[in-house]
Amino acid sequence: MSGPHAPAQREHGPLPFALPRVTATQRRRAAALLAALEAHYPDAHCELEYRNPHELLVATILSAQATDVGVNKATPALFAAFPTPADYAASSPEQIEAYIRSIGLFRNKARAIHAAMKDIAEKFGGRVPRTMDELLTLRGVARKTANVVLGNAFGINVGFVVDTHVERLAKRFGLAPADATVAMTERWLMALFPRDRWCDVSHMLIWHGRRACKARLPACADHPVCRGFGSTCELRISARASDTDRTKSNQKPGSASRAAKRR
Repeated sequence: MSGPHAPAQREHGPLPFALPRVTATQRRRAAALLAALEAHYPDAHCELEYRNPHELLVATILSAQATDVGVNKATPALFAAFPTPADYAASSPEQIEAYIRSIGLFRNKARAIHAAMKDIAEKFGGRVPRTMDELLTLRGVARKTANVVLGNAFGINVGFVVDTHVERLAKRFGLAPADATVAMTERWLMALFPRDRWCDVSHMLIWHGRRACKARLPACADHPVCRGFGSTCELRISARASDTDRTKSNQKPGSASRAAKRR
């Protein structure tokens, strides 16, 4: 089971906090961006490989400060060794560590997985909880992880996944203020996009961030989504180039070489 086979998205009760007020113009721009992302990433989905909710939870815990590719290399053997939450609970963190040593922070993650699966086995009847509040009681689970599990395993939209890619793109595209916290970035995205699309939009933003609008060496100048919606990474680069050009044009002949000699 993975993203392409995820359940249909649906709402699940009222939100626990108020969302920012957005204008009709902002909504239209967000809708146009969504259409552009859909055109370029029609198959965007969760790239973690899993077959059931508890495997997705484990994989998501492992993915913190790690790549999905690296996690997917480690999880087949891990999932085979521990087929159910009860199997994790009956083991020890050290036994779990043996399968995830290739992943950063593996000791901390092994302890978190063991504790979370133990609680699922003992407090939730062996089933991954389907509410944000219950998921947040599990060790190693913060809001982003809970949103990943709820949206992809159960089709429940109570929040918006904001990882490093989503946060970066939200600010580059002007969907959230440049100084917004992760929590406020999530609220802006929730306000701008239809609730039944929150999980889908997060996948498309993540795919775009991994493939084009990267943190380093972004390919924004060559991508129609970035060009059409004004990714600020491209604008910042242009501004720096303009400043350099102006500095060079204002220099007197020979001034650059004299400055270099003084350094």
